[in-house]
Amino acid sequence: MNKFFILFFFLCSIGFSNAQDTIVKEEPPKIATVKYTEKDIQIDSEAVEAKHFKTNFKKKYTGPDFTYEFKTPEKNWWDLFKEWLASLLRDLFSLGTTEASLNFASILIRVVAVIVIILVIYFIVKALINKEGQWIFGKNANKRTIYYSDIEKNIHLLDFDKLIKESIQAGEKRAAIRYYYLWLLKVMAQNRYIEWDIEKTNSDYLYELQKPEHKEEFTYLSYLYNYIWYGEFEIDETTFAKAENRFKNALKIFGNE
Repeated sequence: MNKFFILFFFLCSIGFSNAQDTIVKEEPPKIATVKYTEKDIQIDSEAVEAKHFKTNFKKKYTGPDFTYEFKTPEKNWWDLFKEWLASLLRDLFSLGTTEASLNFASILIRVVAVIVIILVIYFIVKALINKEGQWIFGKNANKRTIYYSDIEKNIHLLDFDKLIKESIQAGEKRAAIRYYYLWLLKVMAQNRYIEWDIEKTNSDYLYELQKPEHKEEFTYLSYLYNYIWYGEFEIDETTFAKAENRFKNALKIFGNE
């Protein structure tokens, strides 16, 4: 039995070996060679039109539709101030959202700006009204033009009594007080209490006075003059009468009457 099995295995091995040799030795089929000539090449004979970019064509693509990367704008000091104010208002008034607090802050800033503008206009108008140039608004259109610098240069040649009466008749009480003060300086210089000089100040004249009572009187009259003249406001009849009597009394004192 064993001999029969060995013989069968040997015959199968020989058959399989012959089959392998038969497969390996077979050649693949040959493919016919395809040959192309120059006539087979197709040539494109159509004309080619050159394309050119338009001048400044890039500007067409600079709009927001062509912005693909959005950049958050940098905040300036005004934006930071509004955010700070909005945060403060949100804490004070318990505002719900950041947007609500920002809207409230914007409204508040506008209201404050309007109030400031109104106050500035008010003070400008008030300053103009209190100036000598009130004629702009028609109040003092008939006022005389007085060149006080020329008057100060020629106090020894002027008739102050006449100028004062004309000023009172014209309703210019402040100008009358100024004439009284210049008249007082004229009398003091004529009687050697002071040396007149247009460049000197009231303090210079006060320093030149020797007697304490003269210093006290001149100090008070200088105060009245500065208060009424440089204060640039109209004075009533009572105030003017008191100041006029005090100047008249001083003219008698320094006039040696």
